[in-house]
Amino acid sequence: MSMDANPLSLLSAELTGDGETLGLDLPPGSLVTETESGPWREPLLWVSDGIAGPADWGQYAAACAGKGLQPVLLDGDEDIAGWWNTELDPGMMSAPADHDAEGVLKEFWHAAVAATEENEDDEDEGETIAPYSGDWPGPAPRRPAAADPDAVAAEVAAALVEHRLSSPRLALAPATRSADLPAAIGWTGPINHENDVARLCAVLRSWEDRFGVRVVALSHNRLDLSVAAPPQTLDEALAVAVEHFAFCPDNVWQGYETLRLYAEEALVGSRHWTFWWD
Repeated sequence: MSMDANPLSLLSAELTGDGETLGLDLPPGSLVTETESGPWREPLLWVSDGIAGPADWGQYAAACAGKGLQPVLLDGDEDIAGWWNTELDPGMMSAPADHDAEGVLKEFWHAAVAATEENEDDEDEGETIAPYSGDWPGPAPRRPAAADPDAVAAEVAAALVEHRLSSPRLALAPATRSADLPAAIGWTGPINHENDVARLCAVLRSWEDRFGVRVVALSHNRLDLSVAAPPQTLDEALAVAVEHFAFCPDNVWQGYETLRLYAEEALVGSRHWTFWWD
């Protein structure tokens, strides 16, 4: 197979037993080619017909290594089941490599701070982002991974299947690194925050390098990451919380109200980061 070829193009052979295959021993499933704008020129996803099991993410992460595919769990409730057949829009995406992660975060930070200041009462001024001011604080430092990122991702995926996701499907996406997966499929979950998800994927690349994150699950507007090197102290977590607030302000605005509380309750020692865009 050509290095530039979409490995999903071989899955028809995988499913029929004809020609070259990827040797993945897949369960029943189908290829997704539909987008919001009509059929796409090549497959965007392979999605299982049945509900994913707790071990599936880890099993297929290992099986897909070196094949140009990344596993992800797709989740949808009764109202939006099968959103991956109607809401993907790869034509909106650029490439993650085209963007500087810190530049993206700095821009988003200033926008989130400005929106916060507009909605804070005078007596609460500055409390949401304390101990920071409106100036960009800079990125959080890299942390050494305490465990193998793929092993942590498999554990987080299993826990999500068992305890959180309502009807997860195993999917495979054509991407050489996990951080690129949302842009590769044209995911539009954060559309009220950023239309070009490749810009967010540039940040995911940086988190992949600094914290050992993996994209584990997607819903129509939620992103779940595993984290092999999470912050271990409140000071470390505050530095990461700055980036999370820029990346997804709703995490603070609609869940914890202040950056400090978010850092303390959601980030210290946590191997699972989740983001939800209203």
